[in-house]
Order: sequence, then C-alpha cells, then structure tokens
Amino acid sequence: MKILFYDTKSYDRDSFQQVLKEYPDLVIEYTKSDLDPRTASLAQGFDAVCAFVSSDIGTRTVDILHQKGVKLILMRCAGFNNVDLDTARKHGIRVMRVPGYSPEAVAEHAMAMALACNRRLYKAYNKVRENDFSLSGLMGFNFYEKTAGIIGTGKIGAAMCRICRGFGMKVIAYDVYQNDALKEFVEYVSLEKLLADSDLISLHCPLMDSTYHLIHIDTIRQMKDGVILVNTSRGALVKTNDLIEGIRMHKFAGVGLDVYEEETNNVYEDRSDEILEHSTTARLLSFPNVMITSHQGFFTREALEAIASTTLENAMDFQQEKASPNDVK
Repeated sequence: MKILFYDTKSYDRDSFQQVLKEYPDLVIEYTKSDLDPRTASLAQGFDAVCAFVSSDIGTRTVDILHQKGVKLILMRCAGFNNVDLDTARKHGIRVMRVPGYSPEAVAEHAMAMALACNRRLYKAYNKVRENDFSLSGLMGFNFYEKTAGIIGTGKIGAAMCRICRGFGMKVIAYDVYQNDALKEFVEYVSLEKLLADSDLISLHCPLMDSTYHLIHIDTIRQMKDGVILVNTSRGALVKTNDLIEGIRMHKFAGVGLDVYEEETNNVYEDRSDEILEHSTTARLLSFPNVMITSHQGFFTREALEAIASTTLENAMDFQQEKASPNDVK
C-alpha cells in the first residue's frame, strides 16, 4: 500500500520512519507540499494520502484525489473539519483520524502557558537578561484555591482538569457531553456560570458550528476581571478582534494562545513574514500580557510516536477492510 505524506517536516519523517519498520506492507513517500487543489494531483498512483488539520481538503481537492485513484485520507491529527466528508463519502473515500495521541502533552502545555502568563515569566526572563532584577510588573496570583474553568472535557480537557486539581484549584467545567470519570472532583456548570466564576479559563473543545467564536465580546464581558484565558485547541474558537477589545478593556491578567484564527500551515515551522504582516495575530503580539506559541502543544516525543503508530494502524485497518473507531463518519 502506497501513501503520499503531505506537508512533511523533519520531525514527521523521523517519527513515521521509526514506526514504519513495524509495517512492511506500507510504503510512504514524503513531500513538503501541503495538500490542496493545486497539489492533489501529486497523489496519482497512491492508495492513500496523509494530511494535517491545516490542509485544504475541500470539495475540489477530494474530487481530484478521487480522479487520481485515492481511496483513503489519513488525518494525522484529531481535527477533520477541513475535510469535505460528504464529497469523500460520495466517492467512497474513507477518512480516518487520530482522536487522541497524547492528551497530557497538550494539557501540560496549556498549564505551562497559564503559569507563564500569571507569573510573567517571559517578562521576568527578558528583564534579567538586561540585568534588571527588580520585581516591578511581575505580580501574579496563587492558583491554589482559585477556580479553573475547563471548556470541553474530552481526553485533553480531562487531563487539564487533573492538572488543575493537582494545583489545589476548584475545577468547574462546561461540556455538552459530561465525562463521568471526572465527576468525583469536577462540577459541571452552565457556560455563563463558568465564565463568571473562573480565574483561569482553558479551551479544550473541537471546532464546530456550535463552538465557532465561542469566545466573543459578550462572553468576554461575562468573565471576571483579571482572568487568564488559554487556548490550545482551535484558533477560531476565539473571535480575535473581540479578544483584542477585551484586552484593551483590561479584562485579562494574561492570555495564552497556542492556536490562532489566521493559522495556516506556514506557521508551524517555515514561518513567513506575510503571515503576521497586517494580521490580528501581529496585533496580539503587541500586548505585554499576551503569550503566543507556535502550535506546539502536541509537540512531544511521546505524542509524535503515538500519532505515527495510530496513523499507520489506521492504514492497516483500511488495507484489511477492518472497521475502526478512528473512522470519521
């Protein structure tokens, strides 16, 4: 079975090649090009393509993949909202994903961002490098006995709940589907109550029509003054222009973003000045209480190994015509 691996980074190749030794029936060819209507024709002669959440797998792309004989789209990520599933079904193309690869990796990064924002670690680091050891502007607050509001309690959100509990925080959560495993120490509340009561709000929900711009000016106004907001999930959960307005209103003690609305493939490794020029992301970077990282929440050795293993196992299930819980339906 031949797989064309789009949007290849060095760490992708290394992690997949290490695991590929266990799958002698699979052959992978790598390209740095991302999957979109312009590059879909490269899949001629391949049984499957492997893509990421930033790929453009809309109607035109899926049509071309079908014309080229592709029968399987392997998403090496949890998200799949960038895939035209209706067109894929029409052409009989199976779509599979990696629903959970290392929830602790993302949750730990979310807490790291929350702590860095709270204790002004980026500002403290720069001050000391300039031989300024004063404490001016570095005041934070204890997380102990404060309230953490977790929006979305799937695997990553659940891991974040456990971390916050370990800090001695009261943990409240909002989710359409409640996680029974958390109910011993997590109180499920309405979104309105979570926004009003939380000292730390962390987003861990998928991007859907119902969650698009979940955080906007009205929900921001419902938050406590001095709240810390962290988003390691999907950029479009937050309406960026409204977030900027909230920052200017002095609503936030800190904002930590590992994802952003304008996020494209170029942001991951091969940074482009055009991505930031005249963008709302650049405007966010101008605020001293905003910390932005380059979508690195997943980026641990353990997570990359799990992504590779699950993706290749998905390919084997397809080849052997097995049903899989990782099918996107």
